[in-house]
Amino acid sequence: MNKSQLIEALAREMNIPVREATPITNTILNSMIKALAAGDNIEIRGFGSFVIKEYDSYYGRNPKTGERIKVPPKKLPFFKVGKELRERVNRGARS
Repeated sequence: MNKSQLIEALAREMNIPVREATPITNTILNSMIKALAAGDNIEIRGFGSFVIKEYDSYYGRNPKTGERIKVPPKKLPFFKVGKELRERVNRGARS
C-alpha cells in the first residue's frame, strides 16, 4: 500500500471525499516525521512502535576504489512490530 492508496482507503472507510482525506493523512504522517526528527518515540498500540536507533561511526570501504573511509555516526528510524499485528499477519499467512 502506498500513500495514495492509504488516502483512498481512509476516504472510503470514513465516507469522505479524497480531497478531505488527503490533509488528514498528511497531518498524521507529518506529525510522525516531526516526532521522530525530534528524537521522540512513537507507539501505536496493536500496531507497533517507531524508535530512533543511534549508530556509532565506523570504518568502511569504498566499493569502487577499496579505499578505507570513515562513516560518520548516524540516527535511523526503526520499526518494531506489535504483538497484535504480528499475530494477524501470521494468521493471514497460514490461511
